Amino acid sequence: MALGIQGSSITKALVVRKANAKSNEGYVNDVVLEEIPLRQLNPGEILVKIHAVAFNHRDVWIRKGMYPSIQDGAVFGADGAGVVVAFGDSRDDGMLNQRVFLLPSHGWDDHPNAPESQFGVIGGVRWPPLGTFAEYVIVGKDQVIPSAPHLSDTDMAAWPLAGLTAWRATMINAAVQSGQNILITGIGGGVALVALQLAVAQGASVYVTSGSQEKVNKAVELGAKGGASYKDVSWPKEIHRLLRKNSPAGFPAMLDSVIDSGGGDIMTSIGSILKQGGSVVCYGMTARPTVTFTMREVLRNQKLIGSTMGSTQDLRDATKFLSKHKIVPVVSQVIHGLENAEKGFEMLRSGAQFGKVVIEVGGTRDAKVKL
Repeated sequence: MALGIQGSSITKALVVRKANAKSNEGYVNDVVLEEIPLRQLNPGEILVKIHAVAFNHRDVWIRKGMYPSIQDGAVFGADGAGVVVAFGDSRDDGMLNQRVFLLPSHGWDDHPNAPESQFGVIGGVRWPPLGTFAEYVIVGKDQVIPSAPHLSDTDMAAWPLAGLTAWRATMINAAVQSGQNILITGIGGGVALVALQLAVAQGASVYVTSGSQEKVNKAVELGAKGGASYKDVSWPKEIHRLLRKNSPAGFPAMLDSVIDSGGGDIMTSIGSILKQGGSVVCYGMTARPTVTFTMREVLRNQKLIGSTMGSTQDLRDATKFLSKHKIVPVVSQVIHGLENAEKGFEMLRSGAQFGKVVIEVGGTRDAKVKL
């Protein structure tokens, strides 16, 4: 192994730097393109040439100073895909030239309920000390997963964090099954869209909410039965109307589960159309950082389940499902070059995207590169 295989011992990366003053967008941290030295690899480590990375809302929160353990000088980014170009062991164990994507979090291996140890999402923080928004990344070889053969690196970069979060919320905590009626709120974001794709592939009937009719229409193109605008206070009635329209005769027009990113009054809003014993799986709280839960929900045995990310085993299982069903993550926009990252931050801040925003870092959209 030698870093000289690439003829360079440095990498360009987008790092967190404290801003001189708060910006008009509310940013207290800047994103700065810097050159960072690449140290020699240790045994058990690999060097990944990053081809594509993807934004998450946490990247915006980091710039706003609204995320825990932000570290000045840390590299941004939790999602990244590329190819292994060097290894630290004495001989190659078959990983060289393999297409991989990075685990977006560390500390949760395979426990079915919660992390076994300290848990953290990579990118922009003190721990784990790693981020993907770079040309090259040094990482433990157990911290990558082989990329799905049917996806380009650009599409693969849109998968890890959203795929893991959606898989655990949809397939594990909601336990979505064929024939069930599922509601996914806030369609348009990366997690909600993957949840839609997973549930449709599983054979469920999926309904959505959004603040944009255009996004509802796009969700229908991806397999949703229909949707409603959450800006309309009567949106639960519209979902119920769609349920009655699409439910076979003799079957109850009720929701089995809700995959929610808003929090707030979601339980009380859908309680009358959620079956007894049904569940609301909440993976975010963009509406309000509390959830109203009343005695009515208790008497109906309805469940509220918190869901954050997932384990490495969850992500391996999710990626197998992705490959089996040839699911392609929805990419809203592709930006070329780390130096143009500000365009991605603006898209997320404005909420204009439908799907993930990806930066192509190097190489091409093709699957493989030659060294």
